[in-house]
Formats: sequence, C-alpha cells, structure tokens
Amino acid sequence: MTVVTKRQWIGLLGGTFDPIHFGHIKPALEVKQQLGLDEVWLMPNAIPPHKASSITDAAHRLAMVQAVCDTTPGLKLCDIELQLAADGAPSYSVTTLTELRQRFPLCDFVFLMGMDSLQNLPSWHAWQQLLTLCQFAVCTRPGWQPDRAQLPKVINQAIVAQLTQGIAGQIQLLDVTPRPCSSTAIRQAMKIGNLPADMLPKEVLDYIRLHGLYQASPR
Repeated sequence: MTVVTKRQWIGLLGGTFDPIHFGHIKPALEVKQQLGLDEVWLMPNAIPPHKASSITDAAHRLAMVQAVCDTTPGLKLCDIELQLAADGAPSYSVTTLTELRQRFPLCDFVFLMGMDSLQNLPSWHAWQQLLTLCQFAVCTRPGWQPDRAQLPKVINQAIVAQLTQGIAGQIQLLDVTPRPCSSTAIRQAMKIGNLPADMLPKEVLDYIRLHGLYQASPR
C-alpha cells in the first residue's frame, strides 16, 4: 500500500487500460510536467457503470499498468477501484475520490480527463460532489477552445486560468500533444495479427505476447 508522509500533489488517471498505451502514458506525463505534480496515479477501473463489460481480466490489466509504472518515473499504480469493487462498491468516481481523501489526507488530487469526459460530466453519478473533492485537468488539443454553450453553467464557472493547490472544484484546460491511438484499435489490430509497437511500450507488448492476449478466438 502506498504510504504518503508529506503533502503531495497527485494526478489521477482512470481507465480500463485494456491495454494501457501511449495515448494514456504520454498525456499523463505532459500534465504532470505542466502542473508540477509529484506523481500521477494510474487507476485501472472495475467494470464502469457505463460499460457492459471489460474484455480482459483485471489481473492482466493491473499487471500491464504495473509494468509501465516500473519503468516510468512519476507514474504509480493505484488499484483502489478494484479494491472497492471487491468489497461490492460501485465503480463511481465520487466513491473513489471520497475513499482516496480518507486514506491519503496529505494528498491533494487532480483528476485527469479529456474534453469529451468534461462535456459528459453531468451524466456522472453525484458529479457535483466531485467538484468538492478534487480539481480537474482537462486535456485538449493545442489551440483548441471549448464551446462554452455546450457546458453546464457550473462547469463554466469552474474553468479558471490558474490551478491553485488545495482548492477543489477548479478546472484547468491544458494543451496536450494529440496521441492517435486507442485501446479498441489496438485490440482490433492484434486480432488480425498486427503488432502496433508504435502505440505500446515494449513491456506491455511483451506482456501481451507472453499471455496471448487479444488474439483471435479459434474457430
């Protein structure tokens, strides 16, 4: 279990990570550098409420994320959502943040997300409570500006120019280099025998090969 003995500024990036790829890793590192975060914690999801199932067993997804964290300074595996799921708790971000704040009172948390997630935030369970638990770092394309008309008033009011430590509810829009890859595209490519090495760290690709993940089902 992670032990925190001094005040830290922690980024949180959740996802099914099925598999984890450069589209997750490199933006997380860019945000870490831009905001001066101490670490970014990668949180593999249990089956999220908005997804029917997860293709790959949680143990494999955890192992792939751990392999990345073992070779990438500044990234750390956080398995809290899978722990909570084992206890029967739903996979809601508000549940996760509440538990994290209780376990790590010396940490201030920044939730990393894409603009599509920000626009869908009002559909999340108890989303307004999230604004009291953490800040948000929203990854956008360089030079992109949000269509404020598409955002709820409470989110518009939370978008600010500076991210100030310790103040929950602020939303920072950050320019992040686009990474044209997705877990779905990787899985589809591997089913037909393609190895998208340009999208995956070597340690993840090696793990996938070792365990025969994402292969076409025998007929």
